[in-house]
Parts: sequence; structure tokens; C-alpha cells
Amino acid sequence: MPSKDKKKKKKDSQLLIRIDKEMRNTFIALCEEQNSTAAKELRGFIQSYLEQHRGNITEKP
Repeated sequence: MPSKDKKKKKKDSQLLIRIDKEMRNTFIALCEEQNSTAAKELRGFIQSYLEQHRGNITEKP
């Protein structure tokens, strides 16, 4: 049984984007070929992006 400290953080928000249907279908197919999902890959991309750029964020007035 997993410990309470290692509970997964609940995903409670969505990000809606518009992309070309062909691009979407190709991306999903490639993710499936890699035994992954589009959501997992996009979350990974966002996490990497935040780690790279977090120090470069400046507040807007």
C-alpha cells in the first residue's frame, strides 16, 4: 500500500489548444507507437519547459 506522502497530485485543470487535425492525429499515433499518451507527453513537455524557463519569468506590471 503506498504511503500517504507519495500520493499523486490530483490533476484538476485543463488546457485547451487548437491544432490542425492532421497534426493531432499524427501526434497521437506516434505517442501510441511509443506506448505513451498525448496527455503524458504534453505534461512532460510543460514540466521541462517550466524547469528551463522558471528563472527567466518576469512579472508584468
